[in-house]
Order: sequence, then C-alpha cells, then structure tokens
Amino acid sequence: MQIHEQCPFCNPHNDPDQHIIFENDTCYFLQHNHQQNVLEGCGVIVPKEHRQDAFSLTKEEWTDTYDLLQQAKEYLDKNFAADGYTLGWNVGKVSNQFIFHSHFHVIPRYNDEPLAGKGLRYWIKQPENKRPKK
Repeated sequence: MQIHEQCPFCNPHNDPDQHIIFENDTCYFLQHNHQQNVLEGCGVIVPKEHRQDAFSLTKEEWTDTYDLLQQAKEYLDKNFAADGYTLGWNVGKVSNQFIFHSHFHVIPRYNDEPLAGKGLRYWIKQPENKRPKK
C-alpha cells in the first residue's frame, strides 16, 4: 500500500475522532466525530489505496463501494432512522474536494432538518450560480 503521510483517509487510525464502522478488502466506511454534531450519521466510503477521485477507482473498489453502501444504509436506517439520503462524490477543487483521496459521501437526511428537501441539485439551480456569458 502506498502511504501518503498527510492523507487522513490513507491513515484512518491516526485520527482518534475518525472511526471505521465497516470495511472490506478494498474500502472503509468511516464516520468522524466532528461531523456528527450537524450531519448526524454521515460518513464516507473510501478506498484503502490512495485514489485521487472516483474516476481512479478500480472495478473491485467500485464493487466494494457498492457493498459498503448497502451495509451503511442498513446500519444508518437502524441506528439513526434516516428519512432519505444524499449521496455523492466531489471531484476536483472547483467541486469542493479538499481531501484529494476519493471519498463517497453517505449523508442521511431527516424530515425535521431545516434544509430538508434541498438535495444536490438545489445548489446548482440557484440563479446566482449561473456562469457569466462570454
């Protein structure tokens, strides 16, 4: 395994607030204590090998990501009673990726949260986000 010393997803055991909930041969499902205050139950699925983004995943990592997603949903439904989910990858700085190790966000959503009903597409439909004409 190639070690990237500064990468929190290459070294999940180095952060005592980061917890491996599930893992399989190639991936982890992680939750971080600091995110649980607002994003209750949220986590990420990351490959164990350093991959910059989702486009770099192997077929085995894609399959293992799918398997962990199913486990995570069952776990989150049971332990957090999620009403829905927002799922996704940020790829590149412009999309708000700031840890350049592929991570698939698994975010449980709840009917009583202030931003309920505002998913991924809400933000890209806002008029203030329209690109300037050239």
